[in-house]
Amino acid sequence: MFTVKTNVRNYQTFGEFAEAFALSEDDLVITQSFLYEPFMKSEKLPCTFVMQDRYGGGEPSDEMINSILEEVKGKPFKRVVGVGGGTVIDISKLFVLKGLEDATDAFERRIPIVKEKRLVLVPTTCGTGSEVTNISIAEIKSRHTKMGLADDAILADDAVLIPELLRGLPFKFYAYSAIDALIHAMESYLSPKANVYTQLFSEKAIGMILNVFKGISQYGEEYRFDHFEAMLTASNFAGIAFGNAGVGAVHALSYPLGGGYHVPHGEANYQFLTAVFNVYYDKDPQGKICDLNEILAENLEIRKEELSGNPKIVYDILDRLLGKLAPKNPLRHYGMRPEETGEFTVSVLKTQQRLLANNYVPLSEEDIRKIYQSLY
Repeated sequence: MFTVKTNVRNYQTFGEFAEAFALSEDDLVITQSFLYEPFMKSEKLPCTFVMQDRYGGGEPSDEMINSILEEVKGKPFKRVVGVGGGTVIDISKLFVLKGLEDATDAFERRIPIVKEKRLVLVPTTCGTGSEVTNISIAEIKSRHTKMGLADDAILADDAVLIPELLRGLPFKFYAYSAIDALIHAMESYLSPKANVYTQLFSEKAIGMILNVFKGISQYGEEYRFDHFEAMLTASNFAGIAFGNAGVGAVHALSYPLGGGYHVPHGEANYQFLTAVFNVYYDKDPQGKICDLNEILAENLEIRKEELSGNPKIVYDILDRLLGKLAPKNPLRHYGMRPEETGEFTVSVLKTQQRLLANNYVPLSEEDIRKIYQSLY
């Protein structure tokens, strides 16, 4: 019913972490230049450092991963340490695999998925939860879509939460990543694989995230600085929940947008959140979506009589709150063409069945097409 195989640890600074983990020449550290300079350089560590941002911007792709694989080829290391956002973490997971020479081979399972190195993941955004999941996502450019590898071989041995590493994160990226954590918690709560254990983590994450969002809405962007640890923890809770129960259509529908137009993961997911949940409610208003709506209503301070009179008010008020943090854009804003509402629908049904299996209720081809059309 429930598994957490990763040790979760907390340190206030990167220096404390480096000392506790005795980082050495046996470690490959995958990170980014803007994190290395202020937080790691002064430690003068003997590790092999790879700066992911030197191999391309944006989210991970097969080309980016293969370039880094070529760079470290032949270098002996026993442990992989990923310090960064979702891109760094998803890339780092692949570097523990035995005999990997081409990332696409792993995503298409053309090679055995066998772990041969220890993995330590240190998230520097507050959204992916990927430090405690067995999933890596990358854009496979030859396929013009994103693909996911889900396997316990890429689970981290240790996840480390260090609040100071969020200080340099621009507010836009903070907001979209935190919204992504909320989506993880909401989608996993409704998943057919959810149970009382996963829902404990989902519900707690929802409450913590919305509490910080309300504070930012009231006091401004700088409110987040005193609540980094809370948001990191909430993101971790949501990661534990969706690592066990999975996410569904919000993620599935966002993948063609992310893959085709390079929209960052959290931002792409945000565009679909309430549209998908409105359809869920319309198709089955009597199931556990009622429980989720009550949780949302309580945290959004919606009165019970308002909720009973209009259960979908939670999605309208949630949209208003999230809109104060980050803009929700029509899909055409990203360059999407009208005919792609049909093309994206076909792509999702063909390539994202792993995620669609976690939907609250099944969505038909027409349901998915209408969601794209409504957001276009």
